[in-house]
Amino acid sequence: MKYSKATNYALHTMLHLALSNSNKPIGVQILAQQQKVSPTYLSKILTKLVKEGMVASASGANGGYSLTKGWESISFLDIIYTIEGKSSLFDCDFDHGSHCPIQKVMLRSEEKMEEELRKQTIADLILDRTTT
Repeated sequence: MKYSKATNYALHTMLHLALSNSNKPIGVQILAQQQKVSPTYLSKILTKLVKEGMVASASGANGGYSLTKGWESISFLDIIYTIEGKSSLFDCDFDHGSHCPIQKVMLRSEEKMEEELRKQTIADLILDRTTT
């Protein structure tokens, strides 16, 4: 199982914004340089995060991106769903219906993974850094 690079960049961007402790928005150029990624590519990812209300954008000379109020409660799963969508990782291609034993195992496993990702927030990572 593998998430896209976009999810990786989204998670790291959210952490970078949270660690910045800045009242001013951070420009896409700075965020892109920090991750060694194209500003154009990162802008597309940030657009999705803005659309979901996780990140705020400000235009102009001093514009950029910042976390929205309540960002502390945004989970890894929220970010992953924003980038990857909410479709299941496994789809049984056979016509067994809901009684397929393989489908049941895969969906149960996916639910456990989602439960763990739902518990983990970017704020938790910051707390971990300050307590270790």
